[in-house]
Amino acid sequence: MTATQPSVNVPSCLESLDWTWKNHSIRYTVQGTGQPLILVHGFGASIGHWRQNIPVLAAGGYRVFALDLLGFGASGKPAVDYTLDLWEELLRDFWSEQVGEPAVFVGNSIGALLSLMVAVNYPDICRGAVLLNCAGGLNHRPEELNFPLRVVMGTFTKLVASPAIGPLVFNQVRQKHRIRNTLRQVYGNREAITDELVDLLYEPSNDVGAQQVFASILSAPPGSRPSELLPKLQRPLLVIWGENDPWTPIKGADIYRDLATTGASVEFVSIPETGHCPHDERPTVVNPLILNWLDNLGGSL
Repeated sequence: MTATQPSVNVPSCLESLDWTWKNHSIRYTVQGTGQPLILVHGFGASIGHWRQNIPVLAAGGYRVFALDLLGFGASGKPAVDYTLDLWEELLRDFWSEQVGEPAVFVGNSIGALLSLMVAVNYPDICRGAVLLNCAGGLNHRPEELNFPLRVVMGTFTKLVASPAIGPLVFNQVRQKHRIRNTLRQVYGNREAITDELVDLLYEPSNDVGAQQVFASILSAPPGSRPSELLPKLQRPLLVIWGENDPWTPIKGADIYRDLATTGASVEFVSIPETGHCPHDERPTVVNPLILNWLDNLGGSL
């Protein structure tokens, strides 16, 4: 591993490290000592989205890893097909080379779905998982959209993938004012929308290959449904949900809430006036929830 100078993708409070995976550079950070946690960001985010969590979790007695998934943050952005399976393989190999002992995977949105996938498919490397507003798939399935929206999304995906028009469309989508407007839609806590946060999301979009990554993800298969994964789960879950999330509405949390009431090893907590990213919107609420659950987990395994 090679230490590099921190960039906007990794705030100065976090060490910036690089690891090579399949000839691609993967940015990661690690802080603290103790049992390992692996933090997995959501779509368009990066290590920096955990800047308010990593130091607190590390101070709580854990060795905290976070990485930029391939295609995001300061990691490489090669021209490959981006899928949940690709990132799951990345997480498995990262664990094998950098961690090496059973870890708790903590994810937001798509990162939460990936954490659930690892917990189900690779239970030997996972002690449990924390899911924050877990996505139902990498993309909406056609049957999940009404006809007009299905047409709109299909057309938009074709435009973004177009060699001629795609860069122009992507350049409009990634503008800072549009990023801020999107955050205003999905963050229940408006005070958490800072210039630093906008920059964290904007800067990686300047990288070569960022538009192709965006286009690939928009056309990628949605992947496994949580409803397909949960019956095979052998590890404990903490599920945290911002109640005012328009992207993964609280109604979608019913499957987890129901499991929590049936004696399964699932704990469910909803947070009022909070949107899609509880860990960044309400870190003073979320960090203690995670640490308390981890303390109980330590005594149960």
